[in-house]
Amino acid sequence: MAKVIFGAWDNRVIDNREKKIFEIEDYPEFTNFDEFNPGNPVKAFFGGHGFFIFEKNVNLLDAAFQHMGRVTEESCGKCTPCRVGTQIITTRLKRLIDNGCGKDGRFSKTEITERIEEIREIAEQVRTTSLCGLGQTATVALLAMIRYFEEELIREAAEGVCSLPQKGTTYVSAPCIEACPSRVDVPRYIDYVKDGKFTHSLGVILQKYPMAATCGRVCVRFCEIACRRTQVDEAVGIKILKRFVADHEKDLINQWFDSYKPVETKDPELKIAVIGAGPAGISAAYHLLLRGYKVDIFEAKSVPGGMAYTGIPEYRLPKSVLSKEVSIIESLGGRIFYDQKMGRDFTMSDLMSRGYKSVFLAVGAHKGKQIGVSGEDVNLEGYDFGVDFLLRLNRDHIDQGLPLKMGKKVVVVGGGNVAMDCARSSLRLGVEEVHLVYRRSRAEMPADHEEVEAAEKEGVQFHYLTNPVQIFSEDGKVCGMELIRMELGEPDESGRRGVSPVAGSEFTLDVDQVIPAIGQAVELGFVTPEEDHIEFSRWGTIKCNDDTLMTSRKGVFGGGDAVTGPATLVQAMAQGERGARSMADYLTFGRVHFDPMRRMSQLVADVQPMISTGINIPVKHEYRVKLRELDPEVRKRLFEEVEKPISVEEAYREADRCMRCYRVYSVITEQ
Repeated sequence: MAKVIFGAWDNRVIDNREKKIFEIEDYPEFTNFDEFNPGNPVKAFFGGHGFFIFEKNVNLLDAAFQHMGRVTEESCGKCTPCRVGTQIITTRLKRLIDNGCGKDGRFSKTEITERIEEIREIAEQVRTTSLCGLGQTATVALLAMIRYFEEELIREAAEGVCSLPQKGTTYVSAPCIEACPSRVDVPRYIDYVKDGKFTHSLGVILQKYPMAATCGRVCVRFCEIACRRTQVDEAVGIKILKRFVADHEKDLINQWFDSYKPVETKDPELKIAVIGAGPAGISAAYHLLLRGYKVDIFEAKSVPGGMAYTGIPEYRLPKSVLSKEVSIIESLGGRIFYDQKMGRDFTMSDLMSRGYKSVFLAVGAHKGKQIGVSGEDVNLEGYDFGVDFLLRLNRDHIDQGLPLKMGKKVVVVGGGNVAMDCARSSLRLGVEEVHLVYRRSRAEMPADHEEVEAAEKEGVQFHYLTNPVQIFSEDGKVCGMELIRMELGEPDESGRRGVSPVAGSEFTLDVDQVIPAIGQAVELGFVTPEEDHIEFSRWGTIKCNDDTLMTSRKGVFGGGDAVTGPATLVQAMAQGERGARSMADYLTFGRVHFDPMRRMSQLVADVQPMISTGINIPVKHEYRVKLRELDPEVRKRLFEEVEKPISVEEAYREADRCMRCYRVYSVITEQ
C-alpha cells in the first residue's frame, strides 16, 4: 500500500511531511497506488481535484509543467481564459524550469516568487471563469501545489537544474467516458455535433466500435448515469445524439470502409478465427481488420449479430440497421461463414490445422435458465425460455412472416431487459393478458427504467415482490402458475436487499404460457476442455485472464457473454476491442503488453469516491430533448420502431447541454 506523504484533494488534506515513512499510517483508498506496473513505483498523482505525493524526491515544478502541458493540448479554444491562460501558465512554468539554462539569464529568488504569484493569479482566473469542466478543473492541482509547496517550487526554480523530464503518463477522461465500458470519447463527439460536423462525430464513435446506430438504440447508458449534468437538471441525451449522428451519416459508412486500407497489412499467414458474430465477435474482428489482419468469423446461426439480432425485437432495433453495420466487416475484407457451429461443424484442432494462429471465442450465452419450481418441464406446451421465444419471434415471425403460436394469457418471469422484450413482444402478437413476475421491488429491477415505463404504458401487468412456486399443467400443456408474495430484508455485503416469502400469501394465475427470462448460460460443448485445454469457471463461463482475456490455452482468447455471463451490448463490444488488442500483441510480440491507459483508468476509478459532488459554475437549467414515440395503443399492435429520431435543431440544442467535463490526470513514476 502506497504511503501518502502529502495529499490535497477537494477539501481533504493529508500532511505527513514531518513523519518518517514507516510512521505514516495506511490509507485503504491507496491500496492500488504502490506500482504503476510491476517494478515501477508511483511517485505522484495529479488530477482535476488535487494531487497526492508518495515519494519525497518528486520535482513538483516539472510535474506541474507536464500536467498543464496536457491541459493546453486539450483546450478547445472556445473560451479565452482556458485556451490562452493555460498556454501562458505552461510557458512560464517551462521558463522557471529552465532558469539559468538558456540565454535569458537567471531569475533571482525575488523574481521567481513574483512569477509564481503571477502564475497563481492566472490559474485562479482560469479556474473561475472558464466555460467548461476542463478549464474549471485544469489548474486545481497547480493552485494546491502553490498553496502548500510554494517554498519548494521557489527552491526548485532557483536551483535551475536542467534535468530531463520526469517519467510519467498523462490521461484525459470524463465521468461519462469512465462509465462507458468502451471508453468512447463522449464529449468529443458531442463537440462535433455542436459544430455541425456530424461525420467527424460519427468518426469518434467508430474508433471504438462499428455498431454506432445499434448502440444508439439499445445501449443501457452507463454514461448518462455518470453524467454530471444530473446535478443541474437531467443527463445529456448521449445515446440520443449517438443515434442521431449514426442515422444522419448512414449513407457514408460503407463508402468509408469500402475505400479504407489499413496502414499496415500484416503477414497473410497470421490468420485469425473469431467464433461468433455477436457484438463481441464483430467488435474483435473489426479492430483486427483495422490493424491489417486477415479475419474469418464462424457463426452458428444463419444471421449475424448474436443476441442483438435474435434477442432484441424489431420495435427497438430494426434488423436493417444492424445488418448494415455488420456489413462493415466484409467491407474491410473480413469473411463470415454462417451455419458453422463450433463443436458440431468444426473443432479447435480443425482451426489450427487450417492455419489460424489465434482464436477469439465469442460464442455468447444463448441457453435459457429454468426457474426451478415444482411442475416445471421444458417439454410442456406453452413453456418457452425467453431467449428461445425471442429467437423464434425474430427469425420465424419477423424475418419469414410465419405465424407464431401464443397463449391467450402469458406470464413472463424476470426483471431484466430480456423479460421486458418478451412481455412487450407478447402484446404485439395479440396476447390478451401479459403478466410480468419479479421477486424484488421495482427499485431493484435490472431492466432499463425506460423499458419498464414503456411496458407499463403498453399494458403489461406487473407483479413486484412476487415469486413462482409451481407451474400447473394438463395433458402436457401449461394451464396456470402458483405464486407467493415476497418481502425485502436487510442489505447483504453487496448492498442488495435479500427477499423472503410471506407465509400464507400464495395465489394462482390462470395462464397458458410461461416464459422464464431469469438469465442465460453458455451452451457447452463447443470445446472439449481436456483436448482443447480450455478451462471454465464454476458458473460455466470461459476462464480468461482479467487483463489480457487470454484463456488457459496460449493464443486463444475469449470475450463477451461467454466470459462475463449475460451482459450488455456495449460491454460485449468493449471486450471485443480489448481482445483484439491482446491478440495483436500476442501475434506481434508473443505476449500481451502492459496497457498504460487501462492502468490510468483504474487509478482514476480509485480516486472517484474521494471526489465531492457539485457544479462549480452556475449552469442554466435546460431539460433534455424529449423523444417522440408511437402512441402506446398503436405501437403495441405492431413491430414498428417505437422511438423516432430527433431533428437537426434538437440535436444542436441537446449537444449544447454538455458541460464538457474533461479531467486531466497525470502520474509521475520511477521508470
